Amino acid sequence: MEKSVDVVVVGAGFAGMYMVHRMRGEGRSVLAFEAGDDVGGTWYWNRYPGARCDVESMEYSYSFDEELQQEWEWTEKYAPQPEILKYAQHVADRFDLRRDIRFSTRVTSAHWDAVSARWTIRTDQDDTVSARWFVLATGCLSSANKPHFEGEESFAGETYHTGDWPHAGVDFTGKRVAVIGTGSSGVQSIPLIAEQAEHLTVLQRTATYCIPARNAPIDESKVARIKSAYRDFRARNRLMTAAFGADTPKGTTSVLEADPAERESEFEERWSRGGFGFLSSYVDFLLRPDSNEIVADFVRKKISGIVKDPDTARLLQPTNVIGCKRLVLDTNYYETFNRPNVSLVDVNVHPIERLTERGIVTGGTEHVVDAIVYATGFDAMTGSIMRIDITGTDGRRLADEWAAGPATYLGLAVAGFPNMFIITGPGSPSVLTNMIMSIEHHVDWITGLMRHADGTRTRTVETTPAAQDSWVAHVNAVASGTLYPSCNSWYLGANVPGKPRVFMPLIGFPQYVEKCDQVVGNGYEGFVLAPA
Repeated sequence: MEKSVDVVVVGAGFAGMYMVHRMRGEGRSVLAFEAGDDVGGTWYWNRYPGARCDVESMEYSYSFDEELQQEWEWTEKYAPQPEILKYAQHVADRFDLRRDIRFSTRVTSAHWDAVSARWTIRTDQDDTVSARWFVLATGCLSSANKPHFEGEESFAGETYHTGDWPHAGVDFTGKRVAVIGTGSSGVQSIPLIAEQAEHLTVLQRTATYCIPARNAPIDESKVARIKSAYRDFRARNRLMTAAFGADTPKGTTSVLEADPAERESEFEERWSRGGFGFLSSYVDFLLRPDSNEIVADFVRKKISGIVKDPDTARLLQPTNVIGCKRLVLDTNYYETFNRPNVSLVDVNVHPIERLTERGIVTGGTEHVVDAIVYATGFDAMTGSIMRIDITGTDGRRLADEWAAGPATYLGLAVAGFPNMFIITGPGSPSVLTNMIMSIEHHVDWITGLMRHADGTRTRTVETTPAAQDSWVAHVNAVASGTLYPSCNSWYLGANVPGKPRVFMPLIGFPQYVEKCDQVVGNGYEGFVLAPA
């Protein structure tokens, strides 16, 4: 297929779908490419047992259409993957989005031509498309990270990755299963796999701080209250650091100033309530190591109280800062290690040496298994972008420009790549927020810039190296004022061997929105708008 459109969008998750919708509303021709065979993005691929969102359902949803907000009914406090996918499909149906999306098609290259001031995009289905604007809606958690081990080709059993789960599901009944990884996908899937498996071996590199989700059927009275003033509810959430949680009480003092009995009571109350609000009781958990240690020690004691075997409990107690990695909301994760058919292996002490035909060798011991589940997460934020051969001005390759780590202006634009935008890219709040709120902000902002370009007869829009350098320095300065960079997290790309360590997301949604508004108010400062 050879075609010319105004806008090409890569991806048909929540970002890509909303981008298509906005472009249509602007009267622009748009074509999106999606590797999956339907919409949904990360919620299309992540179908592992127990997969669900960790932002409450009433908040993890689009806000751009009031009728959509009113008509959709969630069933649980934290929506499970099948329901989120059904919601995405409902949105695609309601706004007839699929007619501008090519499914089962992966973009392989995108090359900028300065003469025509257009992008040429090619796919693995032999499509060639010319576009004025090129928008990457590839998602922050969409490129599975699978480690490689010696002898992996010899393993005779089944292998799965939580980020690319079989759509028909998997039955582990009567099987010996190993799960590698104890991040969010591991924590969510391990309790359910343990219920089926004859034996489950969990291979843990780094212990994870888990807070009870306390998931439950949706509270209908809360739904009615929110829907009666949904616009106000959204506005209050957008003023939160992470763009959600406005209804959760926030502490205003240092934990170090609190009476020990009072803070213990506060921790207990928030533990019983569950959710991310656990870390909102005091203001300095992610600012001071001594404050952080107080709340971290509370969680460690909780783990010891839940897990009956002292040695297993000790291995499950994290030693790093709580919150520097994404806090995980769980349902019966620690309780699962009390089951007689579950064992825990510390691969820091006993590293994975190799795979054999029968299983996994750690510390000289072979663990015989019938199936291996890789719960090893994603090449976050940049992985899917870097899989595309993208060249900008003078043939410069994005892969080369980002060799030392991703550099952007506002997380939206890259110097040397005109008329190209990234939705929730590195350098924006993205994964430290309710993603859908960040997505809507970015799409609306990009749409406004396109409209401005048309109104001013602008041919190309490109950020400057100086603006980009200044922004990268700002993102790192904000992070360095916190404890976020203190541990090896996927926020820094530390889970991917060889990936440069750069703290990628920006902390603080309201401040970011204010900065983006300031950029617009100052005539799109940091951008060069070249006339036609």
